[in-house]
Amino acid sequence: MTPILPRFIDEMERVRSSLTRSVAAVLVLFAVSFVLAPKLFEVLVEPLRSRLQPGQSLIGTGVAEVFFVEIKVAFLAAVLAGSPVISYQVWRLLAPLFGAAGKTAYLVGFVGTTSLFFLSGAVFCYQAVLPLAFLYFLDQYGALGVEPEIRVAEYFSFFFRIVVAFGVTFQLPIFSFFLARMGVCNHHFLWHHFRYALLVIFVLAAVLTPPDVVSQVLLAGPLIVLYLLSIGIAYLFGREP
Repeated sequence: MTPILPRFIDEMERVRSSLTRSVAAVLVLFAVSFVLAPKLFEVLVEPLRSRLQPGQSLIGTGVAEVFFVEIKVAFLAAVLAGSPVISYQVWRLLAPLFGAAGKTAYLVGFVGTTSLFFLSGAVFCYQAVLPLAFLYFLDQYGALGVEPEIRVAEYFSFFFRIVVAFGVTFQLPIFSFFLARMGVCNHHFLWHHFRYALLVIFVLAAVLTPPDVVSQVLLAGPLIVLYLLSIGIAYLFGREP
């Protein structure tokens, strides 16, 4: 075998190992979350339920609809709770690329900040974005004189996608910090490519959120702020490539 093939096999083994551990952690947390799914359901449905008028409610139209909703609720809770484990496994894959393997300070910083920013993005979405989005959507029903009957499965599909999208995109300053520290990019590079970043941001917002303009703008706005924050982080902590 050529020297490239054994190295490729080793890299694939590292990927398989990290993926297996991440999935195992999520599955364990999923089992616990599934038991608590009815209580978690009450928490996760609050952003919409608090905006419904008297007499309005979520509805179910399928025999097994609620069961699959409980699966989605448990899976989302498992991903949120397991974010430190997932971050650690991601670091195991990324550290060699940046020459940071074995550096405990980088490890702790990456796992701590990525978990914090992921959860912060999810909480920001839950507390600030979703109430505004649902208020707007329900007002549109009223403007057309239509009485809303929201299916519980559709609600959680929407909820899951937008919460995870906010959690993932809130990682932007973290990766900017590490890329700047490694000399891969600096604040000059980020600022010079700002207009291109705007295009990418709106494309990502369109891909990651449900197909409505409000959700896309609600994600694109914070992303632009995070990109500007990343420029400041690169300025303070970066070094010339």
